[in-house]
Amino acid sequence: MALITGPAPRSVLALDVGRKRIGLAGCDPLGLTVSPLPPLARGKFAADLARLEPLVRQRRCLALVVGLPLDQAQKSTPQAQHCQRYGLQLARALALPLAWVNEHSSSWWAAEKHGLHGDRSGVLDSAVAALLLEQWLREGDEPVMVAAIQADRLPSAEGS
Repeated sequence: MALITGPAPRSVLALDVGRKRIGLAGCDPLGLTVSPLPPLARGKFAADLARLEPLVRQRRCLALVVGLPLDQAQKSTPQAQHCQRYGLQLARALALPLAWVNEHSSSWWAAEKHGLHGDRSGVLDSAVAALLLEQWLREGDEPVMVAAIQADRLPSAEGS
């Protein structure tokens, strides 16, 4: 029987990329404590980057984790493709390795866990990012540099 282990501990920023907001969560360098962070209201990519870059520096992040909303059959969706493009662009701009997490049903789970059904403030988005980061810490793949990711296919996402 194989032992399932997560990735090596490090400070990571997780993103739940939406069209209006980006939910954010981070963990400590040992990967023991996951904290939701204030969500980011989406703008043009350059504006998002200008707000995310100082956060990444301040938290000394060594990797990014981006949620991919795959469907029930683990297939890509239009929103997953959007998240993939955004994650690749951000990882490239920040020169950080990137990992993916399947976020199918994550909004529902986070809303249940925190009593946030119907939330439109962004708190739910960051709760989802925290849930994704917890999932990645338990069972995710090691992040890879963008150059190592094949652009013609959706990377595998852990944790269905």
